[in-house]
Amino acid sequence: MQKIDPKKLTLTERVEKMNQLILHGHILEAFEKFYAETITKQVNNKELTIGKEACRLSEECFVTSISEFRNASVKNVIISDNISVVEWELDFTHNKMGDKKYTQVVVQRWNKDGEIINESIYNNN
Repeated sequence: MQKIDPKKLTLTERVEKMNQLILHGHILEAFEKFYAETITKQVNNKELTIGKEACRLSEECFVTSISEFRNASVKNVIISDNISVVEWELDFTHNKMGDKKYTQVVVQRWNKDGEIINESIYNNN
């Protein structure tokens, strides 16, 4: 795992590095590098997940259940005042959810230490 000090990067650079890790299949590595211990995360209107450990377990469960990964691409990125918004297009097969092809929007709030403290994901999944 390459050492990245998020505090030394601009928000634009952090988002770009994180997106590149994800696009290259290093989803869990991106999580470890850029998410705060106090992260809160919510997908659509589902229950809020609180804390890095709980979010990590959820992320690991999702990632390890992908049986075929066909495509991920970043469609749009918006950066403003410690907030990033990334529009993703995803196409994969998941062991529990089956074939999935959809667009999602991820809104991330960042702290002064270069870590994501809140993430909201909106998709039609």
